[in-house]
Amino acid sequence: MKAAFLSDQPRPPRIEKRWEKKIVHGVELTDEYAWLKAENWRDVLRDPAALPGEIRAIIDLENEYAGRVLAPLEDLRAQLVKEMRGRIKEDDSEVPLEDGDWLYYSRHDEGGQHGVFCRTPREGGAEEILLNGDERSAGLSFFEIGAVRHSPDHRRLAWSDDDKGSEYYCIHVRDLAANKDLPDAVVDTDGGFVWMADSSGFYFVRMDENHRPAAVFRHRLGTGPESDVLVFEERDPGCFIDIRRSQSGAFAIISVSDHDSSECLLLDLHDPDAAARPIEPRAPGQRYDVEHRDERLYIRTNADGAEDFKIASAPVKTPGKEFWIDEVAHRPGRMIVMISLYPDYLARLEREAGLPRIVIRHFCDGEEHSIAFPEEAYHLGLHQRLRYESGTLRFSYSSMTTPRETYDYDLLTRERILRKRQVIPSGHDPSNYVTRRLYATAADGESVPVSILHRADLHLTGATPLLLYGYGAYGSPIPASFGANRLSLVDRGFVYAIAHTRGGTDKGWRWYTEGKLENKPNTFGDFLAAAKHLVAAGYTGPGRIVAEGGSAGGMLMGAIANMAPEFFAGIIADVPFVDVLNTMLDAELPLTPPEWLEWGNPIADPRAFAAIRSYSPYDNVAARPYPPILALGGLTDPRVTYWEPLKWAARLREATTGDGPILLKTNMGAGHGGAPGRFEHLEEVALEFAFALACAEVRSDRPPAL
Repeated sequence: MKAAFLSDQPRPPRIEKRWEKKIVHGVELTDEYAWLKAENWRDVLRDPAALPGEIRAIIDLENEYAGRVLAPLEDLRAQLVKEMRGRIKEDDSEVPLEDGDWLYYSRHDEGGQHGVFCRTPREGGAEEILLNGDERSAGLSFFEIGAVRHSPDHRRLAWSDDDKGSEYYCIHVRDLAANKDLPDAVVDTDGGFVWMADSSGFYFVRMDENHRPAAVFRHRLGTGPESDVLVFEERDPGCFIDIRRSQSGAFAIISVSDHDSSECLLLDLHDPDAAARPIEPRAPGQRYDVEHRDERLYIRTNADGAEDFKIASAPVKTPGKEFWIDEVAHRPGRMIVMISLYPDYLARLEREAGLPRIVIRHFCDGEEHSIAFPEEAYHLGLHQRLRYESGTLRFSYSSMTTPRETYDYDLLTRERILRKRQVIPSGHDPSNYVTRRLYATAADGESVPVSILHRADLHLTGATPLLLYGYGAYGSPIPASFGANRLSLVDRGFVYAIAHTRGGTDKGWRWYTEGKLENKPNTFGDFLAAAKHLVAAGYTGPGRIVAEGGSAGGMLMGAIANMAPEFFAGIIADVPFVDVLNTMLDAELPLTPPEWLEWGNPIADPRAFAAIRSYSPYDNVAARPYPPILALGGLTDPRVTYWEPLKWAARLREATTGDGPILLKTNMGAGHGGAPGRFEHLEEVALEFAFALACAEVRSDRPPAL
């Protein structure tokens, strides 16, 4: 079915083909668009103006073409932006966090795009603005704040920001008493850092020339970058490095991980010359993370066959695995997601049968109780805290119908206090909506969870339009949480659905391993099973589903476009990872070596090469009736490089036997996350939703139901 807005299409751009051939494992690979990868791509990440003019001209033509095709939707897009902005409380503020004599929080000003970071005296007094993101972003085409943290003595503030979208963060420091920025500027970091206990400096992770977090350094205030001290370096390009502060405040915890194993090292924050002290060396298949309480470490780990994780503990002085003692035993199907330690309590967030709960254990007697909610599908999250010596746990709750609620929970009395409820200024009544959890049956008999949202008064027919979202990678579960923007679709008669496919951990760690490496096609099959189940259950009909996914979920979009193009009214692929085989064959790209344990190493392993080649979306484009496709890219994206969606769109347009169109819109001033400003971001969401509404032929003049 051809959507009405596509009735008079302009002529699409044609990109010159320059055939490149190579032999891998005896197989000849040809790529007519390989030349679109700029040889100076590293320079482009740091300075978008470095993009060769010939390639920039092509991207500009693609943007112009997409703009012309989508021009009839501009009024609808503007209406959607207005609606979505009307659901945002513009002068909003987060619940303050207590630390010492201060209450710290972030807020937004009316009309502001970025956060304003503040504090007030705990006993009452005037607000002190520590960092104003709107002022910092003035005159920049891109600006994103990474981390903001005050020093332990409360005299200084450090923060990281990215002004290109390429995820190279610079760390800055401000003297709060003098209200002036210090000369310290630490560049090429991943954005994270941990203050030393005496506030004289901080630890940070530096990126290498291939945009990989490679080493931890110690920076002392008032010194230049040449004085930064290397405290840990990881030479394996397949590993990620991260640093964070323990909840106790005693240690900086260095985490080193790949997609198969992990290890942690401790830095004593009270030792000005601390050396990184390992806990347990990496071992194939073994994963763990740690937290600290008194003289013991508490370890969440999959060691000893604990597939869905258990909790162990060990003395700080002898933290190796031979000293680990089980505290919470492994139970198959119950995945322990994270832990939080208090002087007298251990809290853990776990997930079973796709639903989360918070479990509290009293250290004194081992008694446990849980916090759970009655809805069919919902989301729980544990919040950070700044003060370790606390008896209050802060958590958030939401569902696809219920806006986010923030609670403080007294661990002793079990009293639950609502601290904040997300305000929808334009109005929202949860009883006007229905959320449900369905289960689709995959080809191999697995049960695939599907979360759905629709209006309570919706009359379901075989013609009901539906947006089906999917991701399914890296073990990341997709929460059944509230999303105010979705209401613009749902109020226009859409069903909104999430397919919790294999590749995530929605049903435990097994759900992840059965959707990676050679099992990756399970993700695609699960998504199609969810789509077919929604048709069979009467929620929609064939050709009435718009599919959406981003990044690795964009790979999913490319795969299902090749497998069942006739089933979908349209496909939205946000920064789509679609040139999988070529990317995994290029060891110089930022994420390739770390990704080999997720997708396979086609350079060294012929079986991995064959497996990836069998599903890689770009390599499997053929003469098929592709539905309308909207792909979105970012010029400075270090994760999914700009040329992936560019090449994919060009090859799709050459091959399709459908009415199309194949559209690509590249953000020339942003990276993987798109526009960072909260209202700028709405423009991108509105574009996607307008495209979905048009593909499903929903009347654009239909007002939202009240």
